[in-house]
Parts: sequence; structure tokens; C-alpha cells
Amino acid sequence: MMSDSLNIPLQQVQENLFEEKNIQLFILREDLIHPQISGNKWRKLKYNIQEAKEKGFDTILTFGGAFSNHIAATATAGKEFGFKTIGIIRGNEVNNSTLDLATENGMQLKFVSREDYKRKDASQYSECYVIPEGGSNALAVKGCSEIVANIDIDYDIICCAVGTGGTISGIISSTDKQVLGFPALKGGEFLKEDIQQLLSKYNSKKRVSNWHLITDYHFGGYAKIKPELVEFIRSFKKNHNILLDFVYTGKMLFGLYDMIKNTNQFDNKKIVVVHTGGIQGNKGFEERFGIVV
Repeated sequence: MMSDSLNIPLQQVQENLFEEKNIQLFILREDLIHPQISGNKWRKLKYNIQEAKEKGFDTILTFGGAFSNHIAATATAGKEFGFKTIGIIRGNEVNNSTLDLATENGMQLKFVSREDYKRKDASQYSECYVIPEGGSNALAVKGCSEIVANIDIDYDIICCAVGTGGTISGIISSTDKQVLGFPALKGGEFLKEDIQQLLSKYNSKKRVSNWHLITDYHFGGYAKIKPELVEFIRSFKKNHNILLDFVYTGKMLFGLYDMIKNTNQFDNKKIVVVHTGGIQGNKGFEERFGIVV
């Protein structure tokens, strides 16, 4: 069973900019939970694995792209907790570090066309315990709701990156403080309804107004980057000894820094940023584009 006793550091980040604006910024190091099932992937899988065991399944099936953090994490979790795993992978058959990690951990990969992937139907896999793409379902929200319990300071704002909405839904459900989400996808406004649906499935909660999506920092889309983002991530690692990922946490912190610099909405605030992991995904950018942090 995935442990409840996690010691998650809350690390303060010092910047002259923050001193000028009387801002305190802390990073919740969820990325340190596990070397391969890190951050929100651990949180999302925790209760799904428990449910699969209780229902007597021996195989977990899930979906994702060729560089999916969720695919890699599910394969590792399957190996650690005694499940066979199957990954339905979007697109043509390829080899890369993410999929190599998945197969090394025993995952059977099935590649399907993008058209077939869009039409995926979980009902055809009744012999397996099915986890959706990105891992976001009501049990994932339950797991992510436990993130906030690791914050042992008073704070004004909590920020996280947003992919499929499970992590931010869990955070929203467990705090009355302001929650800001930074979607990694272009046109991330559509996630508002997805997030509300996840909240409703989790606990039928009425619509709440303590959260907001910041959709200006996707850098062109899910797996797209620009030189300024690469430079920011390199600089952040050099200055604070914290490695960020290109798809999620790097974009979020770039956006937050940009907003702090160019607006006054964060002045005199205490901010917590959730580092959701995903570092294994950086290898894909090294393989495809030669980008090394």
C-alpha cells in the first residue's frame, strides 16, 4: 500500500524581486516523494491502487502519449505494488526514455492511431482496472486533496500547474485560500468545466470561487517550449538548486515570476507553489531537441 507518512519539504525561495514587493514564496517539494512516482502522480495513483486491490484486479490499464509522466509512473507503481500494467499509447510506435522506463517496469504497450485513441472506450477493458489519461478521476482528487496537509505555514495563495485537472481539484477541495492554476495546454479555459466536474464527482461540492486559471503561459501548447522558458529553468536550477520540468512546473513558475514582476496583485502575499514532479519528461526534450538543463 502506498504510504501516508510522507515528509515533504517546504522550501523558501529568496529573490531580490520578492524582497522589493514584500513577497514570501515557498515551494512544496512534492517532486521528492519518489524518484519515479513523483509528485501528483503518487497522489493520483494512491487511492486508485487501493481500489484496484480491493476489487481484486491484477491488471491496471491506462492511456497516454509517448512522453507521458502518467504512463511512466503507472508502470513503476504497478511493479512496486504487484500489478500487471497495460499502456494504450497515442500515435505510431516509437522508442524513447519514457516508454523504455515503462517497459523496464513491466508495462505492456499498445500503440493506437490518434483517431482510435480519441474514440477510446473504457468499457472494452472490463477485465482491467482502468485509470483515465493523466490519472484524473475522483480517487485522484481524493489523493491530491492530501497535498495541502503538508503545508505547515499560513499562506495567502497556492499555485499549481494544470494538465487534466485532478491535482488542482484536490487542492481546491481542501483549502479556502486562493488557488491559481497554470494550464500547460493551449486554450486551457476548457479545463474550468473539467475541474468542476471532478470536484462534483469527488464530493458533490457546490461551485466555489476560490480558484482561477492563468492561461497565458502555455508557450504554444502542451509539449512546446521557447528559449526564454529554457533559460528560466536553467537559471532557477543554478540559483535555487531545484530542477523544474519543461511541461508543467517550469511554465507555472515562469508565469508566476512574470506576474509578480509586472503586476502588484501578489505584493505583501505569502505564496506556496506545488512542485508536481514530472522531471523524467525532461529527457524527452533532450532526446528530441538536445536541450539539457
